[in-house]
Amino acid sequence: MSDANGNGVNPEKDLSASNLPGQRGQGGEEIRVQRGMFGANSGGDTSGYGGLVRSVRLPGPAARPYGGWFDEVADELEGALEEQGLLPDNAIEKTVVDRDELTFHIEREHLVLVARTLRDDPALRFELCTGVSGVHYPNDKGRELHAVYHLRSITHNRVIRLEVSAPDSDPHIPSLFEVYPTNDWHERETYDFFGIVFDGHPALTRIMMPDDWQGFPQRKDYSLGGIPVEYKGAQIPAPDQRRSYS
Repeated sequence: MSDANGNGVNPEKDLSASNLPGQRGQGGEEIRVQRGMFGANSGGDTSGYGGLVRSVRLPGPAARPYGGWFDEVADELEGALEEQGLLPDNAIEKTVVDRDELTFHIEREHLVLVARTLRDDPALRFELCTGVSGVHYPNDKGRELHAVYHLRSITHNRVIRLEVSAPDSDPHIPSLFEVYPTNDWHERETYDFFGIVFDGHPALTRIMMPDDWQGFPQRKDYSLGGIPVEYKGAQIPAPDQRRSYS
């Protein structure tokens, strides 16, 4: 969408615009405004959507009742934490219900205790962690790096998520290897690609990139070009030096 001068207009800030599906409107927290289909800052946009402007938002905290079994899980978790002498508000930053999924945002210093409680409490029994994924939000100041854990209860047939954040300046998050040993390789891969340091991991080394590789390839500020190709002596041109269709 463009104005009369051909400049990009953000439809989510135009109260008369209602042509975008799945809008969050003013809900949640805006972390950046993306221009174009993929948000590239340099080079020609070949997608045909170079004039697209939209807000990138993180979903905000949900208000009770969450609905369905979400309230039961939240109540049991908060009660179990209180029994261990930990105030739930000190461990759970916020509870998010978005797109029919339940996510607990956990303060990183309490991550291991919360995960162990979710695993061992008979009313919760999230026995399986199917891995950890890294996310990088460069404009989410003070919490640029996020780790997302998917937990499954075989006993109760439920799935939830835990999300933990850390700043670029201190990219440390406790390892969940002792609680969920299957996270061994997932934490190594997340460290390799995002640079999140999982404290307490028994062997936190690169798993995909060479040991002496500089940088973390899946961060959004990682260079997309100008990297020599191993063994061939060629070089991938930077985006602003590639062919442009605009």
